[in-house]
Amino acid sequence: MNTLHFLVIGKNQEILDTLKRVIENNDGWKAYIQTDENASYNDIQNKQLDIVLLSSGLEEQFEKDIKEFCENLDKNIKIIDHYGGGSGLLKNEVYTLFPNLQP
Repeated sequence: MNTLHFLVIGKNQEILDTLKRVIENNDGWKAYIQTDENASYNDIQNKQLDIVLLSSGLEEQFEKDIKEFCENLDKNIKIIDHYGGGSGLLKNEVYTLFPNLQP
């Protein structure tokens, strides 16, 4: 895997901007951010993604629906429920899903 692609979905633009910066501070990690829940489905279908990261402010039903949507695609997209905790926690969550990337 050359580049790890994230779609970060949430409602707080400031948090999303921070997550994008934290993610892209890692070599080979690329983040797209999305605040529009409906547009998220299109992004998931049309972008090359490895991880959908769910941030704060999302409705519980949307989280359930988007997880089911990802599971039903034949793309092997991983889901991370991330509601804070800093860059160390985020790296740990990613390395748990992709242990071969751990330095």
